[in-house]
Parts: sequence; C-alpha cells; structure tokens
Amino acid sequence: MATLQYLPSVKPSAIALGTAFNSLVAGAVLAPVFGDTYQRAQAANTKEEFFKSREASTAAASTGSAIVGSAIQTYGVGALINATGTMSYKGAAYLGSLIFFATSAPSFISQIVLEKRPLDTVAVGAVARVLETVGLSCFLTWWGTRTNPFD
Repeated sequence: MATLQYLPSVKPSAIALGTAFNSLVAGAVLAPVFGDTYQRAQAANTKEEFFKSREASTAAASTGSAIVGSAIQTYGVGALINATGTMSYKGAAYLGSLIFFATSAPSFISQIVLEKRPLDTVAVGAVARVLETVGLSCFLTWWGTRTNPFD
C-alpha cells in the first residue's frame, strides 16, 4: 500500500496564500475576458437567466479547475523549495527560473517560431508565467514553506 510519507510537507498557509497569489496573477491577465462576461451578465434580463446560461457554468468550471491547479502548483513549488533547502530570494529566483524554463519556455518558442503568433500576445503569457513561477517561488520563500523551521 502506498503511503504519503515520501511527499514533503508544506505549510498549509503557504499553499493557501500561493493559490491566492496565482489566482491574482491569472485574474490580472484574464481581466479583459471576465470584463466581457460581466458586461453580458449585466445585459441579461435577470440574474437567474445568466446563472442558467452555459457561459456561467463554463466560467465556474474553469475557475474551479484553475484554483485546484494553482494549489497543486503551489504545493509543488513549496516542496521543491523545501527539498532543495532554498532559504534566500536569490535561490528562490533561480529555482523559479528553472521551473519556468522547464515548463513554459518550450511552448513560447513554439508559439513564436512555428505558430507565428503576435509577439505582444506571447509576451503577456510569458510575463504571467514568469510571475507564476519566479514570483511564486520568491513569495513562498518570503512567507515560509517549512512546517518545522528547525528541519
């Protein structure tokens, strides 16, 4: 039977605050999209009509999955911080940069070279991903991720 003893422990408050941090970053990037949804909700005749719409259920499902994904990402970054013994902001920035280059850089190169997407669109995504990786690791280092600081 598999046990969870091999998973590193991360402070629950760090996971909660990291999830909020990632949600704020994603919200800043997606604010124009949600702004359009809000305008359509205001234009609907009643609140019930909007909440029964397919758009509202899609928004709720995507928000829920984004929160779960942010929590998992925050746990992963916190576990890496603990496992590597990172204690400085410089180390956290290096760790966040490694996470960014390992997970996001290939897709940005593909978007620029193969898909020929506009650079401003790719740049907005890149800034958001840098904040979600480097920013998150620095934020978690500031807050602290170890359940027992004497370990």
